[in-house]
Parts: sequence; C-alpha cells; structure tokens
Amino acid sequence: MSRVERDFFARTEDDQNDFLTQTWCNACMKADLGMTEPQEYELDEVIYIEGKCKECGELIVTEIADDSTDGDWDDE
Repeated sequence: MSRVERDFFARTEDDQNDFLTQTWCNACMKADLGMTEPQEYELDEVIYIEGKCKECGELIVTEIADDSTDGDWDDE
C-alpha cells in the first residue's frame, strides 16, 4: 500500500500536545524530549506521526494505537 498523508493539525490541541511531548528517541535513548515538524500519515492501515527529536534532530516515528486494540499485544 502507499503512504496516505493526513492532517496532524486537525487533531485537538490536547492530542497534538500529547503526541509532541510524549516521545521516545532511539538516538538519545530518552523519553519525552519532544518532537518538531510533525507529519501524520497512514501506511498499511496503521497511522503514524513522525517528526524530529527536539534534542538531537533525529527522526522519531510514533505508531498510533487503534482504540479498539489498545492494550492488545500479539506477543502475549
């Protein structure tokens, strides 16, 4: 499937704030450093938000959990 762009800024201000602050950076190996330049998209029926780490500038990608499956893990 192809990447389908979505409008991150159509989300509520609270949701935007949560996604921009509650982050994990694989380069810094730290949580909640923050994200800039958010881009939201859907790929293979999964929604992602990606942006740059406020600390180091590396790419951060967050997969958005579907409310209907939130908390359900395949490996359990």
